[in-house]
Amino acid sequence: MDMTLYACIESPIGPLMLCGDEHAVTALYLPGRHPTPRSDWRRDDARFAAVVRQLEEYFAGERTTFDVPLRPSGAAFELDVWAELLRIPYGTTASYGEVARRVGHPTAARAVGAANGRNPIAIIVPCHRVIGSTGRLIGYGGGLDTKRALLDLEAGRTSLAVSA
Repeated sequence: MDMTLYACIESPIGPLMLCGDEHAVTALYLPGRHPTPRSDWRRDDARFAAVVRQLEEYFAGERTTFDVPLRPSGAAFELDVWAELLRIPYGTTASYGEVARRVGHPTAARAVGAANGRNPIAIIVPCHRVIGSTGRLIGYGGGLDTKRALLDLEAGRTSLAVSA
């Protein structure tokens, strides 16, 4: 088993923690949701430099997709939901029911919500793009203000770039 590597970075929405190994990103934790690094983890900022650059470009409104290897860990249904989240285009949203239909379980909107809540790679796997069937913002691990900020960024209504 590969060693868990991690990096902590500042972002316009607060401190983020990236985790992974030599091959892929396995987690991106939102502010207030970071685990305490275990003794067998190693901080490796250089390993995540490309991911950090892409996140900075995203927050500056210059990047609409991410190009980093991902390896989320979860049950088959969760993996299907997370793969579908990656298909929701930048600047758009889908309802929990729509995602449920797309993964072949049209009555599983609540299960999609639960899988969304367990998404281990926030932002890059865009769970923030999933909203209620009425268009209401509901359920986001980083808080609804963060969800709104990410959606406003993607809609071109705001910038989250840090001024130099």
